Amino acid sequence: MGLLGAVAAAASAFSTLRTARGDKDKLALANAAASIAVAITGAALAVRGLRKDGKA
Repeated sequence: MGLLGAVAAAASAFSTLRTARGDKDKLALANAAASIAVAITGAALAVRGLRKDGKA
């Protein structure tokens, strides 16, 4: 479930990134970059959790 949430967050972050780049909005770009970092961290935590449980 955590990995699915991270994938959804990454998709949303990349969409925001595209929009921010098109609008040349620096604040939205910073927000999108931070959101991508959060999505990557979430995916890493989900994978680690799956490996520790022996399910991956």
